[in-house]
Amino acid sequence: MSAVRIVILDSFAIDQGELQGAPGSTWRELAALGELVVYPQTASAEVVERAGDDTVAVLTNKVPLGNAELSALPALRYVGVTATGTDIIDLEAARARGIAVTNVPGYATDSVAELVFALILHLSYDVAGHSAAVKAGVWAASPDFCFFRQPLVELAGKTLVLVGSGAIGGAVARIGEAFGMRVVRAAVPGAPTRAGQPRAPLLEALPLADFVSLHCPLTAATRGLVGAGFLAAMKPGAILINTGRGALVDDAALAAALASGHLGGAGLDVLTVEPPPPNHPLTDPSAPWAGRIVVTPHIGWGTVESRRRLVSEVAQNLAAFLQGQARNRVV
Repeated sequence: MSAVRIVILDSFAIDQGELQGAPGSTWRELAALGELVVYPQTASAEVVERAGDDTVAVLTNKVPLGNAELSALPALRYVGVTATGTDIIDLEAARARGIAVTNVPGYATDSVAELVFALILHLSYDVAGHSAAVKAGVWAASPDFCFFRQPLVELAGKTLVLVGSGAIGGAVARIGEAFGMRVVRAAVPGAPTRAGQPRAPLLEALPLADFVSLHCPLTAATRGLVGAGFLAAMKPGAILINTGRGALVDDAALAAALASGHLGGAGLDVLTVEPPPPNHPLTDPSAPWAGRIVVTPHIGWGTVESRRRLVSEVAQNLAAFLQGQARNRVV
């Protein structure tokens, strides 16, 4: 019996080029399951050719697999998403063709929650900015023993509103409470109400917030959720944090709220288009409000520990499928 052919379409985000086109230590567990072929990146037009007629399992992080791709791969029986979100897969087409789809929930819970507070603390204390100013000689030239680039804000006693209270939202809540923050869990539009899990109406929660952190999935009901109305409902001077999905936020509305001064600041780890175009308004260093926004390049999921968990879970998902078992099955 020939080995199962396994193709990874976009390994680079996870292994950061370690493999250089050949299975290495990062993917050792997967390589033990069959004939493993690894591509650092794959364009949509290359999917069918690279997967080929005899590939049983395809793994993808961000490369979309729609009905056209799934229909053109006759041997395909398994799609492993090397992430949590499955919006890049046509799930109905997979279901119709009997193709199993898995994902990896929960692998980055701690890393994303920690980044939320890295962004919050950056916007509250500007440690990096103060350090840069010291190295530029500002402290040496100061008339006093200290100087402040901005008003410094304690987290203790502040209100943190969470829009989405799944695993990551729950971890953020625990950290916030440890800082002495008041945590308010807001209802997510379109999400079902669960017994024993009370949620504050969103428009009632937003005016209370010193910080709003987004942790809800991207759905038809939440796409563009943070628009002009959402931002206007926030307390003047409040700070928005988004480590969820970029399309939860209307970029133009966010830029306008920053420009008007109504929004105190924003910490973003995601944007609607990734990587963003060079002229993206939210990454413009010359914007008058550039000092009140920090944008990181989708790093929340990517700690060494998180990526190790991800790779192991991906291999365990496929191993379970090959043994006729269901593990982290979406379809």
